[in-house]
Amino acid sequence: MDTKLKCLLLDDELPGLTYLKMLCEQIPEVEIVKTFNNPEKLLAEIPDIEFDLLISDIEMPGIDGLHLAEMIQGKLVIFCTAYKDYAADAFNIDAVDYITKPVKLERLQKAVSKAFERFNKPHTAKRFVQFNTDKGKTLLYFDQIQYIKTAVSDSRDKTVWLADGSFLTLKNIKFETLLKELPETDFCRINKKEIVAVKAIKFFNHNEIVLHHLEKNNKNSSLILSETYRSDFLKKVKI
Repeated sequence: MDTKLKCLLLDDELPGLTYLKMLCEQIPEVEIVKTFNNPEKLLAEIPDIEFDLLISDIEMPGIDGLHLAEMIQGKLVIFCTAYKDYAADAFNIDAVDYITKPVKLERLQKAVSKAFERFNKPHTAKRFVQFNTDKGKTLLYFDQIQYIKTAVSDSRDKTVWLADGSFLTLKNIKFETLLKELPETDFCRINKKEIVAVKAIKFFNHNEIVLHHLEKNNKNSSLILSETYRSDFLKKVKI
């Protein structure tokens, strides 16, 4: 492969950093530019470094990996961490992937392949789709969708809740049709009546998904994760 992703590695624990570097050296798509064991030092040097991808731990002294990723917007990020608790937050900031330690070469290779694919197609991905709604034909941008549910008034229709708190009613459309139109990696069906955007998720457990979206009572929206769709959902968020 001629093109390589210029990569920075960050882990505050030196054994973990050494191991991660060893794995990356076995992946043809990666060119390691520099390694860091201090997030603040990495942040200070970023203006002078050319890179495409950051592979980072999350829990570190000073700046944690999530906040660091938000500070370097426009770069691809893969998280490697011992903790599962931050997965929803990681995908909410559009991380490429989330790997729990101990990191295996095959799993890291899969994450890097996803990063490479995104790197090569940053502007070609479809950003919206056109639907018939209760307000006429509408261009629905994927990054604005929080979740979609069966409409209360007519089960043939679907209500789409948007990031700004507004909603639209899609007329006479099946969930199967919606899932074909929505980006597969960004949306997941969680029960018979609802689809959720992965980036909209704040917390989740075995039976429930809590969103960043707030209801009128100022509480976070809560959705049911049914047994039928649980396995697919967990694969989607890479737990």
